[in-house]
Amino acid sequence: MIHPNIPLAERMRPHNLDQYYGQKHLVGPDGILRRYIEGGVIPSMILWGPPGVGKTTLANIIANQMKVPFVALSAINSGVKDIRDVIDQAKKRQGTVLFIDEIHRFNKSQQDALLGAVEKGIVTLVGATTENPSFEVISALLSRCQVYILKHLSKDELIELVDKALEQDEWMRHRNVKVQEYEALLTISGGDARKLLNLLEIVAEGVQNVDEVIVTNELVKQVAQQNIVMYDKSGEMHYDLVSAMIKSIRGSDPNAAVYWLARMIEGGEDPKFIARRLLISASEDIGLANSNALLMATSCFQAVQMIGYPEAQIILSQCTVYLATSPKSNASYMAIKNARQMVQQTGNLPVPLHIRNAPTKLMKEIGYGNNYKYAHDYEGNFVQQEFMPDGLNNTTFYEPGNNARENDMRKQLQSQWGKKYRY
Repeated sequence: MIHPNIPLAERMRPHNLDQYYGQKHLVGPDGILRRYIEGGVIPSMILWGPPGVGKTTLANIIANQMKVPFVALSAINSGVKDIRDVIDQAKKRQGTVLFIDEIHRFNKSQQDALLGAVEKGIVTLVGATTENPSFEVISALLSRCQVYILKHLSKDELIELVDKALEQDEWMRHRNVKVQEYEALLTISGGDARKLLNLLEIVAEGVQNVDEVIVTNELVKQVAQQNIVMYDKSGEMHYDLVSAMIKSIRGSDPNAAVYWLARMIEGGEDPKFIARRLLISASEDIGLANSNALLMATSCFQAVQMIGYPEAQIILSQCTVYLATSPKSNASYMAIKNARQMVQQTGNLPVPLHIRNAPTKLMKEIGYGNNYKYAHDYEGNFVQQEFMPDGLNNTTFYEPGNNARENDMRKQLQSQWGKKYRY
């Protein structure tokens, strides 16, 4: 069977509410949008949510089930003239729904062009945005629209979506695709249903000359990984030398570090390249054990840019010796490494409501900032509260290193947080 040109996500796009996945709070049996759609009258609205949760699909379903004229514009390539053309046509027919994808990309004049038609009911506006409409949609237009928040699909909903594609899509059935492990598919797609289905299809396409495609985590990672640019072998020594210098700094050997520095200088290495690597080392290998190391390396980089060789060699040597003889800690480096691994495992967990920013009325009404404790209102400018998303409560990424500065930090954290920081 010839592979269809239409992507799997588009082939699986729902055409009615019963086929739609997720957003039960809006389109479930008691959902407000279901009641509007089934009643045949909808208000102008802004659909706000992350990519791949069904904003465009929901707009299409509204048009299909209400059987009204439907016009779609993309804010990326549409202007005021396009908006006015749609409005002129809408005046000649009843009930036009105007869908604007990525409405946050419209500037003020483009959004202003919509105001009169929306207010008079000439068009019913359905805008889709991944950005906070409080910031990206002008207040006059926002006041004329209902804002509905679409949420990430749950793990079970995404798995069900994959299984449905395997069962219903003709090409996937022809390829006899079976999913043995879902974790890599879900993690790499980041909860985006469109990416999830298209990734599944890419994986299935990548396996050739088999009667059955078995999708595993390892297979998904192999197919989906980005190509790594390899250095030209003629430049291998270039990276070996700087690696030797950095490892000597990490090992607190200033003599070896300066030797490898001299080798690079004699070889005509770009001083800015060396200075950049010193900057990285100052943070990765020394970090909070000596915060002045990063300041030294930053000053070194700036000075090298200003004066160049031959004098730059003195500055590079000074910085190299300083870093090599500094106390060492990779605690900050390990903290972000461990945190990123957790993000890759758990995906985009929502920010707890009490620590979300709430500068607008809309955001306050939906609970942003509720019960947040302002640290400066408490003794010692500290009060215990949870800042992690649900599921990661009390997770520790940063473990202070064994040096004077971080030992003090460890004591401070333990006195503030108690058991949470019992290293």
